[in-house]
Amino acid sequence: MTIETFLASCDFNTPLSPLSPPLKALWLDKRGEWEMAHAEIQDGSDPGSAAIHAYIHRKEGDLWNARYWYNQAGRKPFTGSLDQEWRALAEEFCSASTQALSA
Repeated sequence: MTIETFLASCDFNTPLSPLSPPLKALWLDKRGEWEMAHAEIQDGSDPGSAAIHAYIHRKEGDLWNARYWYNQAGRKPFTGSLDQEWRALAEEFCSASTQALSA
């Protein structure tokens, strides 16, 4: 899925296609559903899910918890704006979903 397609899907009440948990959490967050986004990603144990979890807690303002999840993801805390981090994560996971479909 391209980032453009994913962004366009955020304007609809349901995603255009089944999304991975990280992309679904980002989709929910973009639509203002923080609690649902957190619930979607909360049980993920992979580094990608941890990166989204970090972003979600950073957005909440819980920086201690966000730092914990950045560590779990093996990443340094993001220093740009929340919008920049959301976009970077969305691009990363859209690219990964496209690569998985081509493999």
